[in-house]
Amino acid sequence: MKILHLDSNHPLLINQLNDLGYQNDEDYTSSKQEIETKIHLYDGFIIRSRFSIDKTFLDKATNLKFIGRVGAGLENIDCDYAESKDIKLIAAPEGNRNAVGEHSLGMLLSLFNKLNKADKEVRNGKWLREENRGIELDGRTVGLIGYGNMGKSFAKKLRGFDVAVLCYDIKPNVGDENCTQVSLEELQKKADVLSLHTPQTELTQNMINSDLINGFKKNFWLINSARGKSVVTKDLVDALKSGKILGAGLDVLEYEKSSFENLFSDDKMPEAFKYLIKAENVLLSPHVAGWTVESKERLAQTIVNKIKAYFC
Repeated sequence: MKILHLDSNHPLLINQLNDLGYQNDEDYTSSKQEIETKIHLYDGFIIRSRFSIDKTFLDKATNLKFIGRVGAGLENIDCDYAESKDIKLIAAPEGNRNAVGEHSLGMLLSLFNKLNKADKEVRNGKWLREENRGIELDGRTVGLIGYGNMGKSFAKKLRGFDVAVLCYDIKPNVGDENCTQVSLEELQKKADVLSLHTPQTELTQNMINSDLINGFKKNFWLINSARGKSVVTKDLVDALKSGKILGAGLDVLEYEKSSFENLFSDDKMPEAFKYLIKAENVLLSPHVAGWTVESKERLAQTIVNKIKAYFC
């Protein structure tokens, strides 16, 4: 098979595919239109998030057998159309689930203990102990929306704490020894913390809005290491201002481009984002929850293993 690599990845990916006897070509700079002129020559291609894979692109990929996406989600691919053309879709959520679980826990503990705020203050010569008194996670209830690879990883990390872990998922019977599956209403009734672990779909887009937020019985903390467009940022800011949301850890933002490389298409910064970057109870990171040294290798290895399983 001939495979085209459209994004750079861990070198083991190409090395191991070479060992399997596949031809591996790399093109990390050509435009999407330029790639379309030659994609018919390839049996497969491997991408991260460089551009979207739509019907036009897939129609030109006349010999395509598979698409490998070195990451967890497939939202940048027209999956239904690809599958109608018998193209195998290969993602690697197993590869970065541990990283996402650790990052989510790190964000939560940092918020609870005001570590980001305290660090800045000490660096500026302020020694404010009472103002930086934290709260403890033990005894609280953590609610997860989405209980796949990422949700399960976060729940596993929480086993060392004396917490109740609940999850809501559209799939039945996904609960396990680390988490009890409940209805959305029960999660909203009991949760002190809400953490999102859902893919980007029509169901999850704008899911965290004022109606859902105000349906929670308690004031709560929000962690989002999933997809930015699941949260309506303006509604989040309103809830932060009112105290309904006590603080937020956001690894992803509504404003991200599909390429995950830049935030804004112009020089205008949204008013809601201006609030977030100044808020002391908000922790931000640039979509790196699954972006560790170890996950880079695991993601690549997962793709290789699945190609071998399907085609060798």
